[in-house]
Amino acid sequence: MTPLLELKNVDVRYGRIEAIRDMSFAVNEGEIVSLIGANGAGKSTTMKTISGILNPHSGSIHFEGEDITKMKAHIRVVRGISQAPEGRGVFPGMTVMENLDMGSYGRKDRSGMKADFERVFALFPRLAERKSQMGGTMSGGEQQMLAIGRALMSAPRMLLLDEPSMGLAPQFIKQIFSIISEINQQGTTILLVEQNANQALARADRGFVLETGSITHRGTGKELLTNPAVKEAYLGIG
Repeated sequence: MTPLLELKNVDVRYGRIEAIRDMSFAVNEGEIVSLIGANGAGKSTTMKTISGILNPHSGSIHFEGEDITKMKAHIRVVRGISQAPEGRGVFPGMTVMENLDMGSYGRKDRSGMKADFERVFALFPRLAERKSQMGGTMSGGEQQMLAIGRALMSAPRMLLLDEPSMGLAPQFIKQIFSIISEINQQGTTILLVEQNANQALARADRGFVLETGSITHRGTGKELLTNPAVKEAYLGIG
């Protein structure tokens, strides 16, 4: 079976600094795969490289068997890769509806877009209640919902989620992770970068641990949750 996404020996550099070293992993269709690691481990760099914001120094990225290593970021969105970025990145001077509209940029299937608006509002009823509210006036949790909803409006095959629980109150964290599972059950493959390792691995089919730009541990979510080294370093258990 061809993986939906595959990274092969990817190196990414910021000048002379090697942010990712010889990274290889795959994500199969229908999975939730989690990347965990400390700040500076290379998690967000990995996501930006997959989405096309950063270019690898060497190695290759394949999506549905096609080499997309040199493909522009906006073409990758059309191809089926969409990202809800770290820090949410909502457009503060635009309403909820306008933000969601931005997510459907490039789409021409009006009936499909209408169905996806309904899907987003079903997942996030709070957004349906605030269609005319400016994105910049919403709480952190509401902005995270909006960022994920906007990413879903491109009808992605693969959804990249970069630190979706960052800075959120505990009740929002639980809700966001529950919705992530629901999105996956609806058929969207998810690659999740998350510092909340417990939540991320508990919902992941498979996971990878990053340290200083390299993968140091890999396995199923359950395997990593019970790995002594992972427990001590990332789960506060030792």
